[in-house]
Amino acid sequence: MDTPTKLDVLVDILKDAPDEIFIQPHNVPDPDAISSSLGLYYLLNHKGLKKVRIVYDLEIEKTNSLKMLELFKVPMIRAADAHTLGTEDWAVLVDAQKGNANITDLPTDEVAVIDHHQYMGNQGYRFEDVRPETGSCSAIIAEYYFENDIVPPREIATALLYGIFMDTSDLTRGANTLDIDMFYKLYNLADIPMIAELRGNEISKKDLALYAEAFKTVETYDELGFLRLTSSNDSLLGAAGDIVVSVAGVNIVVAYAIRDTGVKLSVRSTSPRIKANDLVRYLVEGTGVGGGHDHMAGGFIPIEKLTSDRLIDTFLKHRAIAFYEGAGK
Repeated sequence: MDTPTKLDVLVDILKDAPDEIFIQPHNVPDPDAISSSLGLYYLLNHKGLKKVRIVYDLEIEKTNSLKMLELFKVPMIRAADAHTLGTEDWAVLVDAQKGNANITDLPTDEVAVIDHHQYMGNQGYRFEDVRPETGSCSAIIAEYYFENDIVPPREIATALLYGIFMDTSDLTRGANTLDIDMFYKLYNLADIPMIAELRGNEISKKDLALYAEAFKTVETYDELGFLRLTSSNDSLLGAAGDIVVSVAGVNIVVAYAIRDTGVKLSVRSTSPRIKANDLVRYLVEGTGVGGGHDHMAGGFIPIEKLTSDRLIDTFLKHRAIAFYEGAGK
């Protein structure tokens, strides 16, 4: 008798759902979260589970994420618009885990998790597939197709390929053998001109003005770069950090934005000595929350923990430099 695949196990669990099944990515879905959710949505429908919906809590911000919704007709809805969502519904968390600051605890029973971030520990799931060593959640979902001999439709293959592209920065950041294997398997099935269209819609004209102001704030200390962004758009922080970390001599970037509720952080690192997730945890230690991968991470500090804008800038730069010096300059 064949050993059941991960998808087989998940489907057998979800067949017992008392009501609807919700796929829930993190609150501000990026291309990897959207692709993973869409890919899983198709698989569950393919396996006969029809009462499946994709739900997220806050807002889709990135220009390319919004373009994905249009091109792939992704059936995602805001939690506030999911009027039937309730305690009898089950949820599969995708590209996120309970306990992370970037996901809202909705009334559903979170029975399963599929993620590639740092493992947050046993949260009572009935199914877990958490692989921090993998650069993208899209690669995990893509593997579900191929190990079950299910050929992804062209648009699904394209979405998953784009998710891998984006979360591994074209296979140059945090990618492992699964990301690479899935990339090449999906490539021949995907619509490459559609990928090119998405790559041409990654920032908006409004974003350009925000970037221009942000780049005026850039300061460096040896390999460290700092950037302050005036925006409520989380996705721009990471994108701006990616640009600064490409500057010659800059290998670690701390990008941050000050909001009414607190300070949002995005950290990038290409340094073998400094891990982005270690640095962001050090920055928020005792004041906020943070986590992520070796090469990219995020965090949040509530505003009540800091007393002024000047203190915020000074605090972050001093702590980052202290961590950097402590790691051995």
